[in-house]
Amino acid sequence: MDKVTYSEKAIEILEAAERHMRAGGYDAVSFRDLAAEVGIKSSSVHYHFPQKTDLGVAVVHRYREKVLTALGGPDDSSETAHDRMVRLCQVYRTALEQDGLNCLCCVLGAEARDLPDTVAAAVDRFFSSILDWIDTALTGTAGNRQTGTQILAGLQGAMILSMATGKTAPFDETVAGILDGFAP
Repeated sequence: MDKVTYSEKAIEILEAAERHMRAGGYDAVSFRDLAAEVGIKSSSVHYHFPQKTDLGVAVVHRYREKVLTALGGPDDSSETAHDRMVRLCQVYRTALEQDGLNCLCCVLGAEARDLPDTVAAAVDRFFSSILDWIDTALTGTAGNRQTGTQILAGLQGAMILSMATGKTAPFDETVAGILDGFAP
């Protein structure tokens, strides 16, 4: 999907939809609620995103781009694998601490079987992109894909545990374990 430029109002809609989805999943979004939140008519939400699937795909795509931008390049030769894993963990920590919400695609991934195909495919692209980033970040490290899958699953699961318990310990312990594996 190419870089899409959205109007200011469309960005407000996307941000509101992302918050709703991260808090309650795909079904937590209604065009009527979004319209009320951003101060427009429901028909105006449809103007920007004709169908809910259009909105869902756009939210996931935009989230993917934000996460990849925050991660930066995975192959800076001045960095170690440890440096890159610190950056990955920090992206998840920021989402947990600043936003107080789970990763969008963690929430949507849990309901992937019930999502419209195009939204589920966008969620799959998110995870593939993050795993590719990890693989590239760990180039030269044994077992990249298996390691990458374990790292991503650990971060996602730790985020869920921290949200469910209201404690950061599960996340902190998981991050410490990940980073210990790449200590310089």
